[in-house]
Amino acid sequence: MNPNKALWEKGDFTEIASMMRESGSTLAASLGINPGMKVMDLGCGDGTTAVPMAQMGATVRGIDISTPLVAAGNKRAAALGLTNLTFEEGDACNLEGVADDSFDLSISIFGAMFAPKPFDVAKEMVRVTKPGGRVVMGNWIPGDPTSLISDVLKISAAFTPPPPEGFISPMKWGVEGDIVERFVAAGVPQEKISVVKDVFSFSSDEKSPADMIWTLRKFYGPTMNAFEAAEKNGKTDELQEQLVAAAERHNTRTGDGLAIAATFMRVTVSV
Repeated sequence: MNPNKALWEKGDFTEIASMMRESGSTLAASLGINPGMKVMDLGCGDGTTAVPMAQMGATVRGIDISTPLVAAGNKRAAALGLTNLTFEEGDACNLEGVADDSFDLSISIFGAMFAPKPFDVAKEMVRVTKPGGRVVMGNWIPGDPTSLISDVLKISAAFTPPPPEGFISPMKWGVEGDIVERFVAAGVPQEKISVVKDVFSFSSDEKSPADMIWTLRKFYGPTMNAFEAAEKNGKTDELQEQLVAAAERHNTRTGDGLAIAATFMRVTVSV
């Protein structure tokens, strides 16, 4: 199996997505969605941004590498009566079956950044976007002290065996120079590439910071891999303690529940 596909089918990202719904809707509302707009959501999961865009009247095609997440997305769309929203399997590095110049807007929020061939991702996102359209990405920033997910991925990596030779860290999608290089290689002039920092929030009335880490431990592929490696080395408790401490440090809600604001890199490319 494709290693990237195996990673995202390992857990159940819908459990994490439940903490992202509100911010996903806020982000979707900022994209200038108009009724009838054709949109691709790449690495869409079960529709954290795809569902609200469809509710705004766009025709949305969600593409994800995970078979279970595609099924979950189609189930959500059917339950909500969204006939203008479909989910299908696909690889961000090779959007086979997606025609050139198909979309007014192509987005990927914390999705395509994890695909293994970043230059191919940029090329494909540009290819399927209409001239005059936009590509928008949301990517975590490496080592950013204001982002829990950046901390989670950094801590997890310290407990995981070194990646194979040739591996390109997904976190490089959060570095401006790398972002620009990839889209310039895809044929976009540098002046048409905008990179700004934005904020995405995780919130829950039911979960505490420790509960969130437990959810990541059980359902988030990168964290699951870290715990499996830590268990072999007798470091499970150490990993758990570091992750819970990070979640507690980022949580801004007093009392029950959690509210964690995470900075990310928002990329806008004019095609």
